[in-house]
Amino acid sequence: MKRKFQKKYLIYIFVLIAFISSIIFVNNNYEFYDRTIVQITETDELERTEIVDQYDNKDVTVTQQITAVIKNGADKGQTMEIENQYSESQAIHFHLKEGTEFFLANDGISVGDIKRDQYLILVIWLFVLILLFVGKKQGALSVLSLAVNAIILSIALDIYIHNSDISLLIICGISIIFFTVLSLVMVSGLHEKTYTAILATFLGTATSLAIAFLAFFFTGEQGLRYEEMSLLSRHPQVIFMAGLLIGSLGAVMDVAITMSSSMFELYEKNNKINSDVLKKSGLEIGKDIMGTMTNILFFAYVSGSIPNLLLYFKNESPIGFTLTTNLSIELARALAGGIGIVLTIPITLYISIYFIKRKQAKQ
Repeated sequence: MKRKFQKKYLIYIFVLIAFISSIIFVNNNYEFYDRTIVQITETDELERTEIVDQYDNKDVTVTQQITAVIKNGADKGQTMEIENQYSESQAIHFHLKEGTEFFLANDGISVGDIKRDQYLILVIWLFVLILLFVGKKQGALSVLSLAVNAIILSIALDIYIHNSDISLLIICGISIIFFTVLSLVMVSGLHEKTYTAILATFLGTATSLAIAFLAFFFTGEQGLRYEEMSLLSRHPQVIFMAGLLIGSLGAVMDVAITMSSSMFELYEKNNKINSDVLKKSGLEIGKDIMGTMTNILFFAYVSGSIPNLLLYFKNESPIGFTLTTNLSIELARALAGGIGIVLTIPITLYISIYFIKRKQAKQ
């Protein structure tokens, strides 16, 4: 008991040291950047101009005089003065305050991007600490699996960029095998419910992708607009299908492990439970999670299009044209993911019953 108590506090100390070290690092990592970073020491408002557009929308343009000190490079420690112009909507440029750090633009005399790594690391640590507090060991494994999956995705995309002759669908297909197996094994361990979730995830994702492919094939992809991929030099259809594959995987995996865990929990409570009772209970659980998960997919995909929708509506674009242009891809992804969710419920249910029957037969 004492050793377990000591081990617990050693972990807390390690996390605290890692947290403090990362915060100190991101606030003093100027020399790791090639671009010049400056920190504002003083600001002064020079001019304020009101602008009215053709739709009678009012905005205000403000010009600031900024005094800043250079934090890295050959001119480190020197002071410079810059003019910063921004609108009160701050859609593109920013109202800068004393203490703000930013990168100089390529011309070396104007404001570029804000240095945000210190804020980003705080949000990441908030996410990690909440996971550790709520999930403890499982939370730590979830963080680790997320990091591993991010590395795998980065490697996969790097392979595709340097080997354009390899299909992105094949690369993503191989990647999701690693995503699924590593994520579920690390979080749930080596257990029948994990094996069930892995099989159900593969089958659910593959089936939803196949149905989406057939639907696009027979409809000739009518209604799909690939404008957001217009700057790519690769086939947008392949990239869209690969994104659909990766996007639906997360929702399908979530449903698979939820269904699998619930079914095996029912079995653990009563190892004599009848398969008909399991089936009925599983279908009820599936109905409860089906609607919420489908809504999650819809909101996750559509929310990213809200700025473009507002821009189109503000410029009085027709509703049909606006929705088709901005939502066709997102809605297709949400529908394909929704199909995967619905199909994964019975797939997981019957695989779970199969494994449970095997366990009952061995008793």
